[in-house]
Amino acid sequence: MDVLVLSNTWQPLRRVSWQTAFGWLFTGRVEVIEHYTDRRVRSAHRTWRVPSIVRFFRAVGRKLRQVIKFNRRNVYLRDGGRCQYCQRAVASDDFTYDHIVPRSRGGGTRWENIVVSCLPCNQYKGSRTPAEAGMRLIVEPVRPRKLPGAGKARMAWSEGMPLSWRDYLGSVTYWTESLS
Repeated sequence: MDVLVLSNTWQPLRRVSWQTAFGWLFTGRVEVIEHYTDRRVRSAHRTWRVPSIVRFFRAVGRKLRQVIKFNRRNVYLRDGGRCQYCQRAVASDDFTYDHIVPRSRGGGTRWENIVVSCLPCNQYKGSRTPAEAGMRLIVEPVRPRKLPGAGKARMAWSEGMPLSWRDYLGSVTYWTESLS
């Protein structure tokens, strides 16, 4: 049971557990905008309605900002949408990961061992290291500190989310599209 978190300016920030939302509520950091109608939390002496949407009273500080998550989209952004062996542009929905040190040889799935690769380069390299395959990485992969486009709100309402969230998540475009 998640809770939608809004900034003090009503911008959607992220989803958190109901327990986190209660912690912020009891310490006076957030206000409840809407509750779930059918969900309650009970203690021995009291019952509380579970919030569906909360809003911070003050601007969000650095503590709430998340580390850039390791996921497919962010690896693609880090590598600029280009194969790290041949520099060919690859579509965001049509690229493969490549483990520099293959998993079969103990290579982990982490920032420093994964790069964007086009299918032909990935198939050619196979279960070899780039050196064994006679290939060279264009840029050594690292964990990014900043990532163009990663900080923008990407939340969108989808089936299964509370209907009350739709109005707030529908406004993500308002906050993130460029002004012209």
